Amino acid sequence: MSKLPFAPMSPSEADKERQCLTEDVLKFIEAGVDSDISDSVFKDYSLRMFAFQYQVNAIFREFCDAKNVKPGDIDRWEDIPMVYNDVFKTHLVASFPLEKSVMACLTGGTTSLTQRGRIFRDEDGKRLVFSANKMMTGSYLFPDFKDGKRCRILILAPSPEMAPSMGMAIGMDQTRQAFGTSDSKFLLGKSGIHINDLLKALRESEASGVPIALIGATSAFIYFFQACRRKKMKFCLPLGSRICDGGGYRNRFGVFTRDDYYSMVQEIFSISDTHCVNVLGEAETATNLFDDSLRRYVKGQPKRQRTRPVPPWSRVLAMSIDDLKPLPDGEVGLLAHWDLANVPTVLAVITDNLGYTTDNGRGCEMVGRAKIENGKVSPLPDENAGSPMGDSAVFRMLERYVNFSIELKMAMAKDPKALPSVREEIEARPGSVASCPQVVDEILVGQADAEAAELRDQSLNTFKDQTERPLDWYKSEADKQVLADHPAGLKSENQGKKSGKN
Repeated sequence: MSKLPFAPMSPSEADKERQCLTEDVLKFIEAGVDSDISDSVFKDYSLRMFAFQYQVNAIFREFCDAKNVKPGDIDRWEDIPMVYNDVFKTHLVASFPLEKSVMACLTGGTTSLTQRGRIFRDEDGKRLVFSANKMMTGSYLFPDFKDGKRCRILILAPSPEMAPSMGMAIGMDQTRQAFGTSDSKFLLGKSGIHINDLLKALRESEASGVPIALIGATSAFIYFFQACRRKKMKFCLPLGSRICDGGGYRNRFGVFTRDDYYSMVQEIFSISDTHCVNVLGEAETATNLFDDSLRRYVKGQPKRQRTRPVPPWSRVLAMSIDDLKPLPDGEVGLLAHWDLANVPTVLAVITDNLGYTTDNGRGCEMVGRAKIENGKVSPLPDENAGSPMGDSAVFRMLERYVNFSIELKMAMAKDPKALPSVREEIEARPGSVASCPQVVDEILVGQADAEAAELRDQSLNTFKDQTERPLDWYKSEADKQVLADHPAGLKSENQGKKSGKN
């Protein structure tokens, strides 16, 4: 009978090793993105973390045993078993006692409302993910900010109060706190995007000459740009303004390439493509990856094809879809991440993102989500781009609601430049139920409650019906009157006769 290469850890020994790993990795992060962690040092810490997680994480241990890989069997970080991101949808993958959890995030990636990944972190894990992403955000979105410099940040996404388990919301709030001035704000409310607040803030920046930063989903920006084109509305934002988007460019809002998106940012906001930054975040791994366009500009380096530098405490490989072997730079495969900041979960995660590595593995780029053809992963990405908020039904609905609110509100908005008074936003629509952010909250706090699930489904179906209506439906005289009469609705100057329509 063979014995394990390591004796099982006692709870106190596990706590000590977890804390030691956390403190060491925090030092790696604090050294910055330009520091160097040699392959030998990365290997040593990776193998040490593998041994620790194998012993304290029962699900991971079963996974490794099934693959017949145990600590002591390997001597390369590349050979540490990669956990598929789907595993997070069916199992609680944690390398700490779950009763110590202080942070929970839900992932997308499925059309099932009940099968979303759940990522839990303890205090150490929370420190790691916040530290890693503060360093990445400062280095790639605000590389010119020194000595505590801040700017106004406008966020087209839900706040943590509205969606407390949405990783995007939590991360953006950390960015607001670390780099934003006191007038920074989230611009997604219970009625959708606060268009009038957004227009007012854009005109204020234009008039004052004070740069701003905008952060949000790619699709939300594109819907806003399209609405601005229809209204012939443009902004000349000051030099130093920047925009950070997360998500895809195809099929959710028409066919747009990255270059199309950059052209629209230049046309509507007067922001150069050097100040457009895209971010890739995966809830299953701690560190977000940003493209390097703005950082290279600030450092005076020549422009080149965009890539996402991988920080010293991480490694990324593109794995062959046939045999999961590493591919050379430039060849497209499934992106796998080895992230030392994943102390509370598992070190290595392979995703359903298709991409390739650059700069001898020091950078990477994503080309899209993988799709299945004839039961096998296709080398071509799925043309149906996923939502940056996640691919589950509720997150798709939330994105749809955000974009619908942009269409509806921009159709009625007045440019603050032409009309100083800001009209009251629509806070409710006839026949509406709890807003989509509230639906998200219901799911987060009542996942197993049958009544909550029924209300959730009713809300989703109602919003599906409402958001699929053509905009002309809301422009009809009868429904204008209903909106005018609604106690929280828009007051019309020409109210006419009541139609009697409910």
